[in-house]
Amino acid sequence: MFKRRSFLAATTVALGVLLSGCGEQKQEAAAEAKSAEQEKIEWKMVTTWPKNFPGLGTGANNLAALITDMSDGRLDVKVYGAGELVGALDVFDAVSRGTAEMGHGAGYYWKGKAPAGQFFAAVPFGLNAQEMNGWIYNGGGLELWAEAYEPFGVIPMPAGNTGVQMGGWFNKEINTIQDLEGLKMRIPGLGGEVLKRAGGTPVLLPGGEIFPSLQSGAIDATEWVGPYNDLAFGLHKAAKYYYYPGWHEPGTTLEALINKEAFNKLPKDLQAIVLAATRVANADMLAEYTARNNAALESLINEHNIELRPYPKQVLTELQVLADQVVAEQAEVDAISKKVYDSYKSFRDQAVDWHAISEQSMLNARNPQ
Repeated sequence: MFKRRSFLAATTVALGVLLSGCGEQKQEAAAEAKSAEQEKIEWKMVTTWPKNFPGLGTGANNLAALITDMSDGRLDVKVYGAGELVGALDVFDAVSRGTAEMGHGAGYYWKGKAPAGQFFAAVPFGLNAQEMNGWIYNGGGLELWAEAYEPFGVIPMPAGNTGVQMGGWFNKEINTIQDLEGLKMRIPGLGGEVLKRAGGTPVLLPGGEIFPSLQSGAIDATEWVGPYNDLAFGLHKAAKYYYYPGWHEPGTTLEALINKEAFNKLPKDLQAIVLAATRVANADMLAEYTARNNAALESLINEHNIELRPYPKQVLTELQVLADQVVAEQAEVDAISKKVYDSYKSFRDQAVDWHAISEQSMLNARNPQ
């Protein structure tokens, strides 16, 4: 009996110690969780777009709000429009230096620093939005993109797409490719190089400078995005002819730039939230442009009397020949550009084959000529 009582007493004491230890662990865990909840990290996002500009600027706002809301305010992202903290074309440098933890823009704006980035924005006569997402997310594109920006301490992620853009605003008709000779046109990236090859002069301007430059005659023509954004900028007040399609930007991917050092300091759950938010923002923007563009185009035609014109087939054919030359030459700029180009071209070839019997044939059936 004595041994039994001693055993029970010892067991009771041990159980008490164990339960006490568990209680302390729970209290410590609760305290750590509470501390984590109270911790608030503040990030700045600088953008290439005018503050709150429809589609592009609001797309950046949407991304910031998603991160803030999904993290329950633990990671609070404040958006700065072009010129508020840094210039529109200085976004990449600002994120690379750590002046801002995030940026929102397009890869062709910093082609002088990371030439391969242009392939992830838009390639003339290249991938459309659906195909770009396929290549980036499931065709090896994202890994190559990260490799291209690695030397700058920047992590890139897709964060929006405009879909096929419009061909541009002109004050004269474009009937032959010779009509592009001597033309000063606001057009970025590889599309600008194609215009240059056709005898024109590409001019790189941030969005906020386009209208006054076109109105004053500093440029002769411009492309921007599409009806939704072009109407908002009032470009119809400075040019008469509106051409399509946007051969130079068939599916323009906008990018979120993330400072790698700042990202690595985040807890794993916040890292996951940032990356997941970019995927949501990427899908949201394309949906918005799909929903808004045609109503804006009808307004431009019916209310503002612009003249909608298709590029002549021969002009497009000749531009595509030049585009193939420009893109192939761009691939030889450096080793990473060659890797990206090879991956892009391989994916494009198979996407073209598949879409010829899927998307394209369905659209032909839906809209018989």
